[in-house]
Amino acid sequence: MARNDNIWEGTARPCLDDTPAILYSLRMRNIMRPGPLASAPLLLCACLPLLSCARSRAVSTIEAEELFTLSYGSFEDEIDMFDLSSMGSIGTSVVMRDGFFYIANGEARKIMELNSYGDLLMLYYNEDHNPAPSFLSEETGASLTRRAAGFPFSQIGAIAVDPGKRLYAVDTLPSGQQETAAMAGGARHALSQVVLRFDPEGNFMDYLGQQGPGGTPFPFISAIYATENSELVVVTRTGDAMVVFWFNRDGYPLYKIPILPQNVPNPYSDTDSWLSMETVVPGLTERTLFIKVDYFSNYVDEASRIQSGIDYRGTLLYPLDVESGVFSSPLSIPPYSDGGYLGRESYDIPYDFLGVTENNWFFFIVGTESGFGIQMVQGDGGRILTRRVPLDRKENLYCSFSLSREGILSVLLARAEDVAVDWWRTDELILSVLKD
Repeated sequence: MARNDNIWEGTARPCLDDTPAILYSLRMRNIMRPGPLASAPLLLCACLPLLSCARSRAVSTIEAEELFTLSYGSFEDEIDMFDLSSMGSIGTSVVMRDGFFYIANGEARKIMELNSYGDLLMLYYNEDHNPAPSFLSEETGASLTRRAAGFPFSQIGAIAVDPGKRLYAVDTLPSGQQETAAMAGGARHALSQVVLRFDPEGNFMDYLGQQGPGGTPFPFISAIYATENSELVVVTRTGDAMVVFWFNRDGYPLYKIPILPQNVPNPYSDTDSWLSMETVVPGLTERTLFIKVDYFSNYVDEASRIQSGIDYRGTLLYPLDVESGVFSSPLSIPPYSDGGYLGRESYDIPYDFLGVTENNWFFFIVGTESGFGIQMVQGDGGRILTRRVPLDRKENLYCSFSLSREGILSVLLARAEDVAVDWWRTDELILSVLKD
């Protein structure tokens, strides 16, 4: 049942400052340095111990399957990620589509396409920062199956791949080509990023800005997605607001959707509460945006009557019809509960939103002391599956997750000696549940 909440007709109210919510999230989850979000939703792991998870001991575990490993180095089939001890975000991420893996190695200014055995198929690389691929000079059949294309990447961000194998990559313009402009909420923001497009053969097509090919640069791009209709969705963040740009398969704009906190429904508006818009993900086949919203309120100590903390109230997932700007009834997302440990108080912690599958299952993830907790919610809320994903935090220094349209969860794991790419066949888990 559609609500009357219309994003274009929201009552004007002062913007809610979600800074306390963010501080709460950091305090509760001990999140490590973030990296970029890539196409199909991507999440970076926390490598510090979190809260103990008594509840997770009663939840089934799913084991990873290691597909291949890559060595560290500067050659075409190697990864350059270090120095991990340096300040700033890590620019390496992974996307999986149809069994092929695309790794954006921002530190090396290159993008690699590999099969599920780790064989390099295509390399997009900055020629000023990488040696020429060795197979270009070989007089063997290797060059028939491996290709390379030079491009002057500057600072690679999120990547996405559409059904026609066209590659999209976020890049940052040189400072002399950047602009500033007022965005949603009225504040001025730097416009510094564009989306590069490459055809299936690896040839550079053009770059997309706000108006399409060659348009004005975007503000900070938090994620990009390629739908099953080969439409591109660019999610930008401007302070506490988001602006989503939706393009057709030719790169021309269809919709520009500003999402302001004051226009998002708040079922706790009768209390001293605020909300945090954590993630926006598009549907794979329909022009719908799914907005995950976490709600918080101040905690007041009963004895002293003084605010002494922040209470997590709940999480709702709102579908937003892009064409009408109308929110549908939300889906309530159960939190992760650590269950208390050794007499400690139990805490409810909101999951992070990974994405949605073609069968309309929503995936959520949260860091735990022993790895991660995965929650899969059916589109109508009828079924909820929770599983543990063990991950040794001493062995793995960094990780980047990706969810495929089928529901396969992949991860890139940076270890001391190499980089591994694993996956969990959560798609098979869902199919087995549906058959029961």
